[in-house]
Amino acid sequence: MAPEQMAEGPQDRAALPPARPLDAIDQDILQILQADGRASIRSVAERVHVSRANAYARINRLIEDGVIRGFRARVDHERAGQGTSAYITLKIVQNSWRTVREQLRQLPGASHIALVGGDFDVLLLVHTPDNRALRELVLTRLQAIPEVLSTRTLLVFEEEDLEPEA
Repeated sequence: MAPEQMAEGPQDRAALPPARPLDAIDQDILQILQADGRASIRSVAERVHVSRANAYARINRLIEDGVIRGFRARVDHERAGQGTSAYITLKIVQNSWRTVREQLRQLPGASHIALVGGDFDVLLLVHTPDNRALRELVLTRLQAIPEVLSTRTLLVFEEEDLEPEA
């Protein structure tokens, strides 16, 4: 991949063009790149039976359309010193999602944030070095956000990445 392709894709969904339908070749390209984001254009082209120019154009379109949002390293959090993982559910003040989301993005170790329906409003995945750091994050940082009404922490004992292996 070229360096400009390694950058994150467009983050502002409002700035993205309308989604175009993906054909079988686009789907195959996505599957290949999900398994190996470092696959060369040549390798992708050969595997989906198109020219390099066609593969390059398709990948660029997928990036421009926001289908591909970026290329990342898949990290083993435990081996990287972030051995404690937890899902934290939050109940928040009605209509405060955007404000809360911006504050959650700033939290160290925040990995995934989702607005959800059900018994709580937000689901947050965090990775911390240990339980003490997790406790500090929840009791000091999260509960200090005025729009957060309550939290519940679900400690992860074991996890498995379902993304395809390279």
